[in-house]
Amino acid sequence: MKLSVLVLEGPYNHQASDSAYNFIHAALAKGHTIQGIFFYDDGVYNATKFSDPPQDDRHIVKRWSELGAKGIDLVVCVAAAKRRGITDEVLAPDIRISGLGQLASMIDESDRIVTFGD
Repeated sequence: MKLSVLVLEGPYNHQASDSAYNFIHAALAKGHTIQGIFFYDDGVYNATKFSDPPQDDRHIVKRWSELGAKGIDLVVCVAAAKRRGITDEVLAPDIRISGLGQLASMIDESDRIVTFGD
């Protein structure tokens, strides 16, 4: 099954980012394909390279970048990013900025879209 994931919450605000990340790993382990991950609203904070959690805490942004390095398309909504001061220069590796048209393409190419956050 081809899946797209929509993340609407920041990395340390709620459980949404962790849940999305764990869901993706479980889906991949079951043989599903992840078409892409789209960060929208406060979810765009998952993409900033300036995240610096304590050493004993999980580094959610680094986890996302590692998925991007494996070929999964990680996309930050340009409008949501601009509203929050996030530009190409502050993006973590293997994450890119694009518009809602990219989300529409992901949805069109997927069997399901799974949303995490409110």
